[in-house]
Amino acid sequence: MRAVLDANALVAALLSRSGAPAQLVERWLLGEFELIVSRRLLKEVERTFASQKLQRRVALEDARAFCELLASLAEYVPDPEAAPSVRSRDPGDDYLIVLAAAAQATLVTGDAHLLELARRIPVVSPRAFLDGLA
Repeated sequence: MRAVLDANALVAALLSRSGAPAQLVERWLLGEFELIVSRRLLKEVERTFASQKLQRRVALEDARAFCELLASLAEYVPDPEAAPSVRSRDPGDDYLIVLAAAAQATLVTGDAHLLELARRIPVVSPRAFLDGLA
């Protein structure tokens, strides 16, 4: 099983160590699924952690270590150039749709505008993906 966790899910893994995103990161590290990342996704995670709001909640060293972990252990897929077959209401997230399709992976997100595409693309919430691993 392969998954693309969006930046919000990856950041949430450090914000709530007991939530579904954190449990997914643990399960990934145990080898229960392949985590797919791309340069653009990693940069988005880094930018999110760099925000002043998150710097108060996540230590800079923890954020850096987590980003390094993702970059070194997750399966890297180059950012696809193709246009998405399905578009999100937030065009900034269309790259995630294309990335998941190119990697033949499920998109895992808590974003409602992406989850509303579930009938058209493989996209689920972190809790649903976690439940599917059981």
